[in-house]
Amino acid sequence: MLATILRIGVNVFRESVRDKVLYNLVFFALLLIGASLLISQLSAGQEVKIIKDLGLASISMFGLFIAVFIGIGLVSKEVERRSIYALLSKPITRAQLIVGKYLGLVLTLAVNVGIMTVALYLVLAWMNWQTSPAVRETWEAPALDPALLKAIALLFVQLMVVTAIAVVFSTFSSAILSAALTFGLYVVGHFNADLRNFENVLDSRVAAWTARALYYVLPNLAPLDVKTMVVHGQYVSPAYVAVTTAHALTYIAALLVLATWIFSRRDFK
Repeated sequence: MLATILRIGVNVFRESVRDKVLYNLVFFALLLIGASLLISQLSAGQEVKIIKDLGLASISMFGLFIAVFIGIGLVSKEVERRSIYALLSKPITRAQLIVGKYLGLVLTLAVNVGIMTVALYLVLAWMNWQTSPAVRETWEAPALDPALLKAIALLFVQLMVVTAIAVVFSTFSSAILSAALTFGLYVVGHFNADLRNFENVLDSRVAAWTARALYYVLPNLAPLDVKTMVVHGQYVSPAYVAVTTAHALTYIAALLVLATWIFSRRDFK
């Protein structure tokens, strides 16, 4: 079973690598990271902060585009091309197909996030090298701050959640609608914590309980975004990273179970 899932994942990774859209997204992300070096020259004393801000934002934004635009086609594309019939005729369960395709896209995301991370550190290394020690001492955090990796790791986990959401929608909806719904939940996920406090501002108990239920059902992506803290040199503990990641992985597992259940109920005969 595991071998089958891994084979499907590798095939998805290979198909994604051949996708020209993927290359364009990574190119523009690297271009934006490089452009941050030029933009930073407009603000004396804030160069490293601006580079980190734009670099992390680029990784987040373009990683989101990769997760959504490839994720929404993982299943729906197979249905539209009718290749789903050939896949299901093989000794492959629908659960293996869903999990394998998800892992393939996660691998694609990992490679691209890794490339963008290396590019960001190269830009920061150049800035660190050409800046005098006196100026470096005024920075809130060092240019080559290892804490950046914590922010990038949590961004990657956030993208894993978005990918799982895209996979769920791709099992029963069209590509355009899946993209719209995934982007919508991505936005909602950054403000999900506000739903928990609705009972303090709403008179209706039903509405308050509904908001509370939505808080637990909808994705909560805000805890996975620590870019601002890291850029300003604030400490992010390994325990926080571990606990937040564990919560996200649990939510991802639930989404994949839901995607498998929906997909198993579809009749392709």
